[in-house]
Amino acid sequence: MEIFDFIFHIDQHLETFISQYGLLIYLILFLIIFCETGLVVTPLLPGDSLLFAAGALAANPVYGLKIGYIIPLLIIAALLGDNTNYFIGKYLAKKGAGAKLFGVFTIKQEYIDRTHSFYEKYGPRTIIMARFVPIVRTFAPFVAGVARMTYSKYIKYCIAGAVLWVVVATLAGYFFGALPWVKANFELVVLGIIFISLLPMVFTYLKHQQNKKAAG
Repeated sequence: MEIFDFIFHIDQHLETFISQYGLLIYLILFLIIFCETGLVVTPLLPGDSLLFAAGALAANPVYGLKIGYIIPLLIIAALLGDNTNYFIGKYLAKKGAGAKLFGVFTIKQEYIDRTHSFYEKYGPRTIIMARFVPIVRTFAPFVAGVARMTYSKYIKYCIAGAVLWVVVATLAGYFFGALPWVKANFELVVLGIIFISLLPMVFTYLKHQQNKKAAG
């Protein structure tokens, strides 16, 4: 599929965008991160790999990208995306049970109540952890909105997660992306990034299962 080729060869695609569009690459990066975090219909767009690749290209003066521009720009894109998703979810929750998303997903009151309780109890940790997990970070803000998670609580951890995610992933690319092995094996690096991103959720799930067994 073309989307997977785009993800696994994002470095090559960004090089092409730079050669074709010049400084408009900043807008392209912004829109990709905004859509990946802000629209529940685009969860497969590259996030971690794009940040890593953008950082790697910024380390090479040939491309003319400035890391000092990329980081704040993409933090803003991630925050705008998250808040768009949150308020879409909140809007649907206000419509109550029976509201549909794109005419497919029907919201049930049971979903709203259960998710609201979960986010009020585990929300802060979940929002930050979800930021580092592909696909999950696209749905987490939407679900937080549906669950009517308190916005003052949500936004604090949303900001923390966005800053951590963009800074860590972009600087990792900036400092390590130019290494010969990384450049020659970018597909493996992307897979490694995805694997590492999934570890916190895996550990949390295993711990939860262990606690359930101990309590049972």
